[in-house]
Amino acid sequence: MADNVSQSSSGDQTPWVDGLSIGQVLRKTARKFPQNEALVFPQLDRSVRFAELDAEVDRLARGLLALGIEVGQKVAIWATNCPEWVLLQLASARIGAVLVTINPSYRTAELAYVLKQSDAQVLFLIASFRASDYFKILGEIVPEVLEEGSIANDEYPHLKHVIAIDGEPLPGMLAWETLLDQGEGVEAALVAAREATLQATDAINIQYTSGTTGFPKGATLTHRNLLLNAYYVGNCQQITADDRICIPVPFYHCFGCVLGVLCATVYGATMVIPAEYFDAKATLTAIEAERVTVIYGVPTMFISMLDHQSFAECSLSSLRTGIMAGSPCPIEVMRRVVDEMGAKEITIAYGLTEASPVITQTRTDDPLELRVKTVGRPIPDIEVKLIDPANGNEVGDEQQGELCVRGHVVMLGYYHMPEMTAEAIDPEGWLHSGDLAVRQPNGYYRITGRIKDMICRGGENVYPREIEEFLYTHPDVQDVAVVGIPDPKLVEEIAAWVKLRDGAACTGDKLRDYCREKLARYKVPRYVRVVSEFPQTVTGKVQKFKIREAMIEELGLEESETA
Repeated sequence: MADNVSQSSSGDQTPWVDGLSIGQVLRKTARKFPQNEALVFPQLDRSVRFAELDAEVDRLARGLLALGIEVGQKVAIWATNCPEWVLLQLASARIGAVLVTINPSYRTAELAYVLKQSDAQVLFLIASFRASDYFKILGEIVPEVLEEGSIANDEYPHLKHVIAIDGEPLPGMLAWETLLDQGEGVEAALVAAREATLQATDAINIQYTSGTTGFPKGATLTHRNLLLNAYYVGNCQQITADDRICIPVPFYHCFGCVLGVLCATVYGATMVIPAEYFDAKATLTAIEAERVTVIYGVPTMFISMLDHQSFAECSLSSLRTGIMAGSPCPIEVMRRVVDEMGAKEITIAYGLTEASPVITQTRTDDPLELRVKTVGRPIPDIEVKLIDPANGNEVGDEQQGELCVRGHVVMLGYYHMPEMTAEAIDPEGWLHSGDLAVRQPNGYYRITGRIKDMICRGGENVYPREIEEFLYTHPDVQDVAVVGIPDPKLVEEIAAWVKLRDGAACTGDKLRDYCREKLARYKVPRYVRVVSEFPQTVTGKVQKFKIREAMIEELGLEESETA
């Protein structure tokens, strides 16, 4: 790779899912593995086999047709990890509707934004989540749901129906069971006829970016985007129909609905859903009770499980592989997952929602050093290159550049945002990730930071990831986030928020001294704060902009204007 041509990765054979719709893939899997458990919800004491899942999806698809849903129309879901979520994902795909996934942590303004921006025709929602009354929130922005009759609203002209997944529906809503009953009047042949008209390149999903900064953007993805990603990611883990995949990550995110639901659907593997939202104890219990072989999670989830008081009591001997992804994966945490959890073949995946989501992944048979210190190599049949953000020229091995990707992973674009789409995808079809990376001569990549996260301290470029990885090596450190904050002299200074392990009593001063021993002086954080928690999205992604804002307020700083 030293001659620095962009790297492509080809599969040995055409994946069997290529050219099919999601509904067609489910049908084929249900015929091949009809008695395999498809869905297991231990806390609900519910188990569904693939033949049953296929039939339930058909029944819900008929209900959607009864509502008059056409190909390409938007069906939104605002819910936690419940069985109905999976059914709706697969049923909407079966009739060619576009599933709009809404973050369960959204509140009034965020829900209003997504409903309007996505042109949602139908909204499915649960009654509540934690302290949020979903019905009340919806009533504030669409008061028509409080009364019987049409819910036509000038602010949301496309919204025609609201379906209550659980709870007592408001007068302007339909109950889930009522929708299913209405579907009984639709002939099953109409579902099959609709399915036959679909193309693999049709839009099928709008995934909103997590919104760690600015307004969320709706990445529009196709059957082919999602199915090829699920196929190749499963292949990297050597998934088979004998595997049982524990999915504590949220369905609304690509991690849950693509790498979880669709990966299991492609391979006939079992989905084990520990709880409606992440709970370390419930996840550990599910792994043991259900003899889980595959575990998914973002780093903070693995940290929570490893440090949970019940960890030592649970038998995790069934674990074989899985994925750690969603945010930078600390090397020390990966080592603990291998050594202490026993997931000897755990993989790291890197990607972004706009890339369906995985771009690179380690393989189960990679040497441990590659699996803990890199994000792997590209999945098959895509191109990856690194460019100098300043001039767009490709850079060579061991040189840092922005990671760009081209091929089947790239989204159609951001819904109703042509200018933002043009900024993300260049005229040659390259999706610009905004992430900085280094490619090793063996073709494996390391993510070194975000272009916008880079700290310029007194003219020296500092990448937060490097400092974070170093602080993770301290025995008292459980989690860490490093940000740049304004400084009148140096333009930017370095601040670190650190979460300690239970029982640890280390101080910020001691951690700063630890950095001084091994890091260049300009990389040593000026500010180190020991905290009990980080501001996070529901997927566990640290919201660094909130840390930055908190430090600016605490220190009374003013941001200097720059060119």
